[in-house]
Amino acid sequence: MGDRVEVSSDDPGFRGSRFAGTVIRREAKNPNRYVVEYDQLYEDESGEKLLQETLDWIQLRPPPPPPEKKKVQFKFGDEVEAFHNDGWWEGAITAEHSGGKFAVFLRGSKEQIVFEEKDLRLPVQWVMKFTQGMQVEVTTDEDGLKGAWFAATIIEPSGEDEYLIEYKTLTNDDDTEFLREDIRACNIRPCPPEIIVVDGFKVMDEVDAYYNEGCCLPDINLQIVTHFAPEKKTPHNEARAWRQVEEGMKR
Repeated sequence: MGDRVEVSSDDPGFRGSRFAGTVIRREAKNPNRYVVEYDQLYEDESGEKLLQETLDWIQLRPPPPPPEKKKVQFKFGDEVEAFHNDGWWEGAITAEHSGGKFAVFLRGSKEQIVFEEKDLRLPVQWVMKFTQGMQVEVTTDEDGLKGAWFAATIIEPSGEDEYLIEYKTLTNDDDTEFLREDIRACNIRPCPPEIIVVDGFKVMDEVDAYYNEGCCLPDINLQIVTHFAPEKKTPHNEARAWRQVEEGMKR
């Protein structure tokens, strides 16, 4: 163990943030979970003992590579990550100030804060490598389908960071066989692990709802109404707990 990682969080108010830590050990009973000790988060306000948490592998990713020697010239509209409250938060530059300072809107906390240049970095997109036969979920940038994920199988690589996939629920125009498409790796994720919701869903829970042969991220009320079809009410047995999937530790 001892691998350096950054940890993402699904907790409300922390989405889009990453906190640095070190892998302490892998769980013996569940090899997909790791114990991580954070660099700058503590168990209590005394700050005497670093916080340790047991996390799913999909919440972990390697730290980004060291910055290039060439100085980054940040400007209005740039997508950035800003160091705030002991972690890196996704955001966008909304204004340039004198003295090398920038106003950044942080999406997770919905705050606009002025940062010095040294506390900003460019985001890094980690692309997962998929293997033939791997069960995955696929999303699209098409209007009306953003946020929807469809079950599929990896057939083979079809180009640089691109894969030929076969959908499990979508068929071709004459319904004779399952649809195949070339999909960019950044639009593919592993199937999320099953999460058992002991007490059922409640108002304002974020979930994936099964609708039109795929899972979509809805706005939630007690009857689970989706963005895609506000009139569609999804039964609880067709919803699952929402998870953010990122490249992390290899199994």
